[in-house]
Amino acid sequence: MSEHISSQKHDGTTEDQIMVRVQNLKKHFPITKGVIWSKQVGAVKAVNNVSFDIMKGETLGVVGESGCGKSTTGRAILSLLKPTSGKVFLEDIEITALKDEELRHLRPRMQMIFQDSYDSLNPRHSVAKIIAEPMVVNKTGSPREIRDRVMELLELVGLNPNHAVRYPHEFSGGQRQRINIAKALALNPEFIVCDEPISALDVSIQAQIVNLFQDLQEQLGLTYLFIAHDLSMVQHISHRVAVMYLGQIMELTSCKNLSDNPLHPYTQSLMSAVPIPDPKQELNRTRIILEGEVPSPTNLPRGCVFHNRCPIAQDICTDQVPEYREVIPNHFLACHLADDKGGSSIAA
Repeated sequence: MSEHISSQKHDGTTEDQIMVRVQNLKKHFPITKGVIWSKQVGAVKAVNNVSFDIMKGETLGVVGESGCGKSTTGRAILSLLKPTSGKVFLEDIEITALKDEELRHLRPRMQMIFQDSYDSLNPRHSVAKIIAEPMVVNKTGSPREIRDRVMELLELVGLNPNHAVRYPHEFSGGQRQRINIAKALALNPEFIVCDEPISALDVSIQAQIVNLFQDLQEQLGLTYLFIAHDLSMVQHISHRVAVMYLGQIMELTSCKNLSDNPLHPYTQSLMSAVPIPDPKQELNRTRIILEGEVPSPTNLPRGCVFHNRCPIAQDICTDQVPEYREVIPNHFLACHLADDKGGSSIAA
């Protein structure tokens, strides 16, 4: 891939408006053989050359099927997993260059909310202790100030402050996720990675949690990386969406562009699977069914990683890796079959 391209260069934004910048990020997990004298015999290429910017106050959604590298990308950005290569910046600070102690001091500015709301909470601690823990560890106030802050956070996420003495098993899944959100907000972060925070919840609760994320963003000026596999929900909460496949970004653009003019055949396939409320439109539209299996991330195909499932693949797709480039303003694509004016031979 070519050097990182700013994904906002046509809309008048400046460097100081960028909250997170990811440049050519890779995360490969080594495969070793042998018990005593083990040696590396391969690697799982979970994230492979990913680049994007996230603006202050923006939500960037990341979608893709299971195993495409979405969660690994989020963890690598926060250095919960050490990247194999590439750079990540939080404003002007290069996260990937920090030593452990320097990174620890930066942690309050960036937090993560995990998928499993129960496993993320210590079952032996009360809600008050769980939410207070980040503040106690970072010594951000007196015991009284921390108690007041816990009550404030519970109200902020829509929970009864009187329930602070209860334990995680006494709450529903949606309430437990609210507790996780309150804990993530304890240190007043600026950037939050939301790793499929609604996928384990009932559909009726998912909308409530998504609305809570939006309300908190408006109140606190938060910036989100929102990871999910539900494209319709990601479109609802996000300003822009990145579509991932086998550790790479296939397409990145605004939600409106993705809905009105998806250019990559993989994106078109995903969009064709999103239900449409209008029965007539649903009946008349064409579904794009992909054939074949997803290749193993330990043995990626030559050329475009999608070519073995692409319905319009040509010889160039099997021989050359497509450049990730801006085909029209603020619309990025990794596909040989889209020209510089945004025209494409991709047919729905």
